Amino acid sequence: MPTQEKVKVHTQYKLANGQRVPSVTTVLNILGKPALIQWAWQCGIDGKDWKAVRDSAGDIGTLVHHLIMSHLTGQEPDTSEYSAQAIDQAESCLIRFWDWEKEHDLKGTLIETPLVSQVYGFGGTPDWYGLLDDYPTLIDFKTSKGIYTEFFYQLGAYKVLLEEQGHVIGAARILRIGRDEVEGFEERRVNNLDKQWDVFRYCLAIYKLQKEMK
Repeated sequence: MPTQEKVKVHTQYKLANGQRVPSVTTVLNILGKPALIQWAWQCGIDGKDWKAVRDSAGDIGTLVHHLIMSHLTGQEPDTSEYSAQAIDQAESCLIRFWDWEKEHDLKGTLIETPLVSQVYGFGGTPDWYGLLDDYPTLIDFKTSKGIYTEFFYQLGAYKVLLEEQGHVIGAARILRIGRDEVEGFEERRVNNLDKQWDVFRYCLAIYKLQKEMK
C-alpha cells in the first residue's frame, strides 16, 4: 500500500498559460486575525513562548490532518518524524473523526485535489468533496480551537473552484477536530456561501492591486 507523505512541497497554482496565481490561503492572509492576536497576548500573560506553543500545536494539527487524509485515501500515513506522544495524541483525535464517520455515508469524489480557477485567477486544494449521505457536499477539516469566520470565506472560494470544474455543491461543512479533549469536536454546516464568496472575491481584488503596486 502506498504511503502518503506528511510533508508536501508547497503547491504552485498556475493558469493554462503557465502564469502563477495565488492560493486561497495566501489571498486570505491580507485579513487581520484578531483571535490569533488575542491568543498570542494570552500566551504572554501566561509566561509562555507563543512561537513554541504555536509550533507544537501546529505539529499536532498537521499530523491529525495527515492521518485523516491518509484514512480517506486508503494510504499508509508517514509518521516517522513525530514523537510517540504526538502520534498518540493525534490518533485520539482520529478516533473522534471515526466516531463521526460511522454516523454517515461518505463517497469521496475529490480528496485534496489542487484546482485552479481560470476565470478568477487563484488556486486551492479542498480537503474533501463528494456525496455525504447521498448529498453533494464540500468538507473542510480543521484542527483549530474554534470555527472562525475566515474558514467560511475559504469554503466560498473552494465552492467556486469546484463549480468551475462542473461539480454541484449542495452544502458545505466545517469539521473541527480538536487537538485534545478540551478543544473537543465541532461541526458547522452552511448551505449558501454567496456572501462568503463575495468577501473572498474582494480580498482577491485587493491582493492583486497590492501586487501591482509593489
